[in-house]
Parts: sequence; structure tokens; C-alpha cells
Amino acid sequence: MGRKTYKNRWKKNLLTFFSIFLILLSACGNGPPEAEVQSGSAGKIEELEVHFIDVGQGDATLVKCGGQSMLIDAGENDKGTLVQNYIRKQGVKKLDYLIVTHPDSDHCGGADVIITKYDVDTVIMPNYSKDTASYRDVVQALDYKHYQVTEPKVGDIYRLGDAKFTIIAPNKDDYGNEANNYSVGILLEHGGKKFVFTGDAEEEAERDIINNGIDLSADVLKAGHHGSRTASMGDFVSAVCPEYAVISCGEDNEYGHPHAATLNTFRSMGIKVFRTDEQGSLIACSDGSEITWNAPPSDTWKAGEPGLSGSNATVKQGSKGVTYILNTKTKKFHKPSCDSLPTENRDDSAQSREEVIAQGYTPCGRCNP
Repeated sequence: MGRKTYKNRWKKNLLTFFSIFLILLSACGNGPPEAEVQSGSAGKIEELEVHFIDVGQGDATLVKCGGQSMLIDAGENDKGTLVQNYIRKQGVKKLDYLIVTHPDSDHCGGADVIITKYDVDTVIMPNYSKDTASYRDVVQALDYKHYQVTEPKVGDIYRLGDAKFTIIAPNKDDYGNEANNYSVGILLEHGGKKFVFTGDAEEEAERDIINNGIDLSADVLKAGHHGSRTASMGDFVSAVCPEYAVISCGEDNEYGHPHAATLNTFRSMGIKVFRTDEQGSLIACSDGSEITWNAPPSDTWKAGEPGLSGSNATVKQGSKGVTYILNTKTKKFHKPSCDSLPTENRDDSAQSREEVIAQGYTPCGRCNP
């Protein structure tokens, strides 16, 4: 009887030992990357700040939470110092993440300054390059700092203080020469509040984001491609179903951003719109259950296209006397209202279509002039 009791007690102690061992083992591990972000003391989480920086016709967004910081894009070539000064004034001394959504100069142009001036833990960029001075400057800065680039993988999750973000784009390795569609997209979560960023992703890329199986519902949508009609498609905006949209664009920019079609989509869905061209830098603060802003939403619904408003989608053809915009390098010609007008190697022409073609130019495949 005594031997049986001793044997049972030995089994019980052995089970207890293994239980403690397993608990200690799990505590020592880092956990899977998709693990939920833990709350702070007393169940509260640290405040999240999202700064949509006014860089004119370009993108730059600073995200801060719990002493950690992330910068998404850095504006044009001449905006690097502006972005540097802005984030310095916000008390940022290093960056945990720098996301360069794609190699267009209005997104990557100022990144070389940021990379050179700041220590960055993780640099995320798509596997797509451009043979431009702006992009080469970024690559040279990365080489100078001996930084390795992390390629975005859809579904990967990263922590930022008490927030986390999930990579939602790009979903394909090959979008041809459509640089915008390679844009890195993220879903940023903070408590019960969510933000969606898609760079300049256009219709095809937005469709792929919808189909990748990730729940896109969010409170704030950073409007793709500066409010262009080639982004923020109705199905995509419906999938996100935001309360707010933020448009980053320059006042009186040459592309006519934001376009009336995009504003009409937002207005028809009852989405409140913020705009850097009208309101300057915008700041959204989240406590996990509520988002507050440093300014009220815009109420103008004014399109960037000359003479248009959010209730009128008729596009004017551009400046008087200009019939086509020529790209002297690619030998393509565009309507003045095209979304893909060249910023370099550009020549404005008042000639007829036949005269332009006779000079060796071919029509743009998008606007098909």
C-alpha cells in the first residue's frame, strides 16, 4: 500500500515537473510572427500617431507608437531635408522601419537623405527598380550604410510598439512596367483601429489585394496614387469601407490630383476626406478605440482638374494651345489629362495627331490619344 502511494506521488511529481518545463520553454521563445501585440499595463495601449506629412506632390507618412517609429516614403528629391526636419521635431532619433513603396521619385526621392541621416533597423522595398537618378541615390545611400533590403511578403506581420502592420501588397512578382502596381501596401492595426496604405497601387494591384484573403476593413484609407482615378476603385474602397480617406497631393499639381472620379467615390460612400494640398500636414491619433485629428475634414470636394468639382467628372484637355504631351525619351505621346504624363524628357506640343506620329511618336496605351 505504501509502495503504491509512493509510486503515485512519483508520477504526480513527474507530471508537475514536465508541466513547469513546458511553461518555461514557451516563455523563452519569441512566439510566431503573427502573435498578437500585448497591451501595456492595466490593459491600456500606448497612443499611435500617424503623420501625413505635406510634401507637395508626393507621399511621406510618419507612424509613431510606444517609442518606435516608421516612415513610409519620403517625397520628391527636394523634400528629403524637409522630411528629416519634420521627423526630428517629432522627437524621432532612429527609425525602426523605412518603407519605400516603389521607385517613383515622388515617393523615393527623399529617402537617400533619411537613410544617410538616420539609423534604420529594417528597410522594406519591392523587388522592382528604375534606372533613374532618384532611385540610384537611394541604392547608393543603402550601400553607404551597409543596409540590406527586406523584400515585402504578403501576410508577414511586424510589430511597432503596441501596434502591428501586415504586408498586403504587392501580390505578384510581375506587373510588367507598371511601377505603381509594385507598391508595398500595409494594413496598420492599433487596438480596434486600422489604417490601409497602398502607395500608388492602381486597379490591377487593388484587385489582387482584395483577392489575397486578408480582411481589409479599416477606419482610414490613405488614398492610392494621390487621389488619381486610376486608384481607389469602387470595389476596393468598399472592401476597406473606411470612415476617413487621406489624399496626399500638391496644390495645383500638373496631374490634376485628386481627380473628380475619386472624390465622387468617397462622397457617394459618405467617407470624410482629408487633403494635404488644402490642409497641410495631417495627424491622426489613436488610443485603440477612437481616432482624433488635428483638423476637421475638408468640405470643398474640389477636384484638381481645372474647372472640375467632385460632382463633375468631365475632363478638360489641358492648357490652351497644347494638344499633346510628348515624352522625348520613350517616344510616347499623351493627352494633357493623362495620369502618366512625364515629369522629365517632356515637350508640350500644339501639333495634330498625324504630325506627332509623323515625328516617330506612338500613342500612350493608357489614354490612347
